[in-house]
Amino acid sequence: MATSAALRAPNTFRAGPDERGRFGIFGGRFVAETLMPLILDLERAYEAAKTDPAFHAEMNHWRTHYVGRPSPLYFARRITEHLGGAKVYFKRDELNHTGSHKINNCLGQILLAKRMGKTRIIAETGAGQHGVAAATVSAQFGLPCTVYMGSKDIDRQAPNVFRMKLLGAEVRPVESGSRSLKDALNEALRDWVTNVADTFYIIGTAAGPHPYPAMVRDFQCIIGEEVRTQIAEAEGRLPDSLVACIGGGSNAIGLFHPFLDDPSVRIIGVEAAGRGIETGEHAASLTAGRPGVLHGNRTYLLQDDDGQIKEAHSISAGLDYPGIGPEHAWLKDTGRAEYVAATDAEALEAFKLCARLEGILPALEPAHALAHVIKIAPTLPKDHIIVMNLCGRGDKDVFSIAQHLGADL
Repeated sequence: MATSAALRAPNTFRAGPDERGRFGIFGGRFVAETLMPLILDLERAYEAAKTDPAFHAEMNHWRTHYVGRPSPLYFARRITEHLGGAKVYFKRDELNHTGSHKINNCLGQILLAKRMGKTRIIAETGAGQHGVAAATVSAQFGLPCTVYMGSKDIDRQAPNVFRMKLLGAEVRPVESGSRSLKDALNEALRDWVTNVADTFYIIGTAAGPHPYPAMVRDFQCIIGEEVRTQIAEAEGRLPDSLVACIGGGSNAIGLFHPFLDDPSVRIIGVEAAGRGIETGEHAASLTAGRPGVLHGNRTYLLQDDDGQIKEAHSISAGLDYPGIGPEHAWLKDTGRAEYVAATDAEALEAFKLCARLEGILPALEPAHALAHVIKIAPTLPKDHIIVMNLCGRGDKDVFSIAQHLGADL
């Protein structure tokens, strides 16, 4: 149960975290003693980089000439006509180099690693998009990269595994636990503890010990900052609603954060309901979880009665995680954002609709967000503006989707 202090609306929703890395009762840094000096070094390096114009100039150079930003804000005309209600816009971060929003964060962190003199990169990945992005920037800056990936995810994300290897990364299968994203993160943390001197850990989502949740958010905020400019040009005003899928939460917080202090903007995160919340086979920690500690921070988690972490399930490897970034946990408890869930079946239907009507194959992750847009858009006025983050493209999911649809490739 959230405390009354956590539920009081702050003067601004954009100021956090505090000096301890907390968003209300969430966040912090719960790490092994061996890692604490490294975490503190990282925090100092990031604080220095944030105020260094040279760091921002270098970041903007690579965003423009390598990533391909700004990504378009696209009016989904045929989906809007089909749904018969609100105007639907896609923020098309799937058009970034590497095919998702993950490159935004990986670029920022590799530049930070370079500033810190680190010579080896490690990462974890679920859907493979973060692994591909980490491998990509490591290749660009000439650093060896090791990516931890659950063996279950390796099977269902074969194209991305091959891409990582082509980029020169070593992909280490993780066989423990549920053999998915949670377990990959566990192994990456073990590697980091063992190799503290030369290794930089590029965490892929807005979770983990402080300063990662805030740092990843800041690198992803380019999404929402661009939307503010682009929607003003397209419509002359702010959007009415923002919608994004939620796994660990980096694409969502990147879209949401620049709008948190605009009370007219409704903010909706869409978790993975898997086979249905009632079945217990889902990844909806905000919908059906409770606070606990995992991977260095306090947040909402899927837990059993004894506090043990439960296995998550989603058709989408990128949402198949039993926790959530701590800032999202805080936004839920303060009431600033609302969190809902879409099932595997709903995401598949949304994927098919987007392909047929817009000629766009979305990744299964943002297909969950689109599933919710499909639910709410017909109930809203025609002048209501929804911006949905289409944070990844579906090339990586084609084989998995074919299997679910019974197609023989």
